Amino acid sequence: MALRLVQVNFKARDDSALGRFWADALGWGVSSEGPGVTNVEPPDFTWPDPTAVCIDVVTVPDPETVNYRAHLDLATTSLAHQEELVARLKQLGATPADIGQGDVPWTVLADPEGNLFCVLEPRELYADTGPIATVVVNCADPRAMAAFWSEATDWTLDEVTDDHARLRSAAGVGPYLEFLRTADPDSACGRVHLDVMPYPGDDQKAEVDRLLALGATDADVGQGNVPWVCLADPEGNEFCVLSPR
Repeated sequence: MALRLVQVNFKARDDSALGRFWADALGWGVSSEGPGVTNVEPPDFTWPDPTAVCIDVVTVPDPETVNYRAHLDLATTSLAHQEELVARLKQLGATPADIGQGDVPWTVLADPEGNLFCVLEPRELYADTGPIATVVVNCADPRAMAAFWSEATDWTLDEVTDDHARLRSAAGVGPYLEFLRTADPDSACGRVHLDVMPYPGDDQKAEVDRLLALGATDADVGQGNVPWVCLADPEGNEFCVLSPR
């Protein structure tokens, strides 16, 4: 039994507008599950597939009250590409963000609804990830987070230290999932959380029970009667277990 990381979920005031921003930013397309939900995924993508972690944008009444610790880092292939991408993102509506990063080689931006993300300088590690290099989760204990998430999913541990941990799909494709030790993990909260899914034929309830045994806890975010299950990992980061498909 194992779970797949299939998408990141953005809470938004306007799912259509924010979804279009991220589609244009990544060179992907958009589709809709219905009113208030916009999906962003690569062209000709058969979902789910480990070559990409997709984006699901959901309109909620008060997105400013949502506090998650995850953000996206975007990959570039050269310094010229990084400069061009930052300029294009600003044209699309992104704005520079100062979170006390100082003089660093990456650029911190905020999307049109204020969600922070980074445009990285070229790094060999992310040469084959696609436009999203990594999904980053701020945390207090990367080793503990890596232990939980590597057991929760079929993603394999690529590297772990006291300061950061890095996982990737067992297929060795797509973006990474990284846990970054941060003095105050809540200091730069956003509206992005993880969604995981069982494999076809696996049982959602059995997977939820397994996660609870690993240290997850039930989470009530006002979801009501929905086909997914909301949980929190050992550091309190909320995530959703979707129905298998």
